[in-house]
Amino acid sequence: MKKKLKSLKYLGAALVAVALLVGCTISYRFNGATIDYSKTKSITINYFPNRAKLVYPPLSQNFTQAVQDIFTRQTRLNVVPRDGDIEIDGEITGYDLQNMAVRADAYASEVRLTITVKVRYTDRTNPSLDLEQSFSAQRNFSSSQVLNDVQDQLASEMIEELADMIFNATVGRW
Repeated sequence: MKKKLKSLKYLGAALVAVALLVGCTISYRFNGATIDYSKTKSITINYFPNRAKLVYPPLSQNFTQAVQDIFTRQTRLNVVPRDGDIEIDGEITGYDLQNMAVRADAYASEVRLTITVKVRYTDRTNPSLDLEQSFSAQRNFSSSQVLNDVQDQLASEMIEELADMIFNATVGRW
């Protein structure tokens, strides 16, 4: 009888421990941002005009929105229309196609689409962190496909990649 009672005590203690472990979880989110929120409270992200020779009409709007979205999701900064503690602006400087792999019949079998953006990052609370840099992303697609059929998907992927690069190079300090 004593043995059963002792076993029940251990079983009860084990159940309590499991319940505590399941009920109490620690949540930690790491996004890489190194922002001193006591000094930096707002960000202005200006429209990125398309200055590329080849123009994809929704690129400027979609790119600007993606940059705003990543800073909204991953920081506590308030997006303001002007005079933010941080300001990001720039322009899309390239939307280019380049033939890559060549088949035996001398035609391209693969085409590369590249988007290039020039970014200016101004930190009014710490001017030593100011940055001016170009970023590029590229995707290859089969030359048997028409650009109009694949560019929405490819541009969307590259825009997200570029927004991540900009975030990491500015407030991520990577």
